[in-house]
Amino acid sequence: MSSLNGIKDNEGARKKRMRVGRGIGSGKGKTGGRGVKGQTSRTGVAIKGFEGGQMPLHRRLPKRGFNNIFALDWNEVTLGRIQTAIEAGKLDASATVDQAALVASGVLRRAKAGVRVLGSGELKAKVKLEVAHATKSAVEAIEKAGGTVTLLAAKAEAGETAA
Repeated sequence: MSSLNGIKDNEGARKKRMRVGRGIGSGKGKTGGRGVKGQTSRTGVAIKGFEGGQMPLHRRLPKRGFNNIFALDWNEVTLGRIQTAIEAGKLDASATVDQAALVASGVLRRAKAGVRVLGSGELKAKVKLEVAHATKSAVEAIEKAGGTVTLLAAKAEAGETAA
């Protein structure tokens, strides 16, 4: 039985780091494992992706895809999420549910270009929604529950001008 003052690590659990460039007896003295002369023996060398003159991999591979600079960033909300917020008393089903109401209730963290309603989940409450976009299945489910969907024009993000 060992006592608290006798606790120690297993043998070989902690290995001391190699102190490079600390004399010939250390085994990593003189050049410190950097070889002799040349660019990489000096400090401040970063030849990332350099393959000794061979065409680097990142240039051998073809370019793919593009980044759409006009793409809008949507807040996506499922019907199930809206129903959960109504049941928890965070959203008022009798009032109009729009982006501001969803942010105030904590369903959305922050307002983006607009709200896109997705049809996954089940909606039981009669809700009047004012959103930028809704999927066909979402619209069907909302109307089946007795609610309505009003589609708004998406707001262009800050810094963009409408042409």
